[in-house]
Amino acid sequence: MPSSAPPEQEPLVLDPTGADPHAEHRALHARGPATRVDVLGVPAWSVSDPALLKTLLTSPDVSKDGRAHWPAFAETVQSWPLALWIAVRNMFTSYGADHRRLRRIIAPAFSARRVAALRPVVERITGGLLDELAALPPDAPVDLREKLAYPLPVAVIGHLMGVPEERYAHFRAVVDGIFDTTLSREEAMANTGALYVVLDELIATRRAEPGDDLTSLLLATPGEAGAEPALSHEELRDTLLLVISAGYETTVNVIDQAVYALLSVDGQLGLVRSGRVGWADVVEETLRHEAAVKHLPLRYAVRDIPLPDGRTIARGEAILASYAAANRHPGWHDDADVFDAGRLSKEHLAFGHGVHFCVGAPLARLEVEVCLRLLFTRFPGLALDLPAGGLPPFPSLISNGHQCLPVWLQGAGLGGTPG
Repeated sequence: MPSSAPPEQEPLVLDPTGADPHAEHRALHARGPATRVDVLGVPAWSVSDPALLKTLLTSPDVSKDGRAHWPAFAETVQSWPLALWIAVRNMFTSYGADHRRLRRIIAPAFSARRVAALRPVVERITGGLLDELAALPPDAPVDLREKLAYPLPVAVIGHLMGVPEERYAHFRAVVDGIFDTTLSREEAMANTGALYVVLDELIATRRAEPGDDLTSLLLATPGEAGAEPALSHEELRDTLLLVISAGYETTVNVIDQAVYALLSVDGQLGLVRSGRVGWADVVEETLRHEAAVKHLPLRYAVRDIPLPDGRTIARGEAILASYAAANRHPGWHDDADVFDAGRLSKEHLAFGHGVHFCVGAPLARLEVEVCLRLLFTRFPGLALDLPAGGLPPFPSLISNGHQCLPVWLQGAGLGGTPG
């Protein structure tokens, strides 16, 4: 006989400031494979069990198209601060044949050949940023998140998309607002409007002056049967939005968390320097230990989905993929809360799973690996300037990084002064 469902609990209210994400992960685990949560006022099922999450991410019973499969969509987009995450029209929010069409159009831009061709670009940009760091006065700590982790992916994505260099700073400012879950609905709408102005300007520039970049490539891609264009203006704009949101803030966080772990966990940097692990191992363990995205809104049940404990995600209910909690599930990895670049299995869900697996994952891995290798080669004495209370987290229930990453470039003890 099927097991009886456990008694219903009050929804767990997710903290929009992300003040203590690891405590939140433990609370999710304690509530079972899936539990009801409140996401800035929107009810959803958070899934933090990796086995269940993998099943749902590959199931045709789960959609990312809220317009088609979420009865609350029309009402929610009018007032929810995270409306942009569900209202865009690109492969992030598509389902079935529509998703396959959109992914097929953008996938060539992230082919192995194109990503490999970006390696010297990433190395050049990283080298230039390290030159700027080396020129700073040595008598004060440097915020490595601000001076390296941010500008590197901004420049790489800007290069990939054909954004003029003089627009990088404004480009970054509006993208930051996408991940800020402390904004009001009005502030979020204003930021979205400013972001779309930037994207419209980029499209107009590349239409007038095509180049060897993603925007020009998408503009020139013919539709089925040779019809022009393959993407509507809205789809093109939102596809570019997806590229920058998926490839910018997330990469910032992986660089941030990787440097923090190497400088704060005893023996980890020594593993790399001894050759026992490689930089790619550090990247994968960082993605497992501190996924760049904690919770990713939203998916929807196409039909009733029975859960292992006897409960049911009803048709039309929202589902939240809680990637960071799943990666740290105690049933998946031994000592899951411990950062260990030498662990044999570093399997994770940081890039998603199934048909919506991040198409830009190879580029993100390349950027972080190059950044770490060149950074620790250039500054072998790098050390954290760790405040007594630790580093405050970035205020977001989505983005998983620190507000800042203060370091001494030439060496110091934790919380110490340069020696």
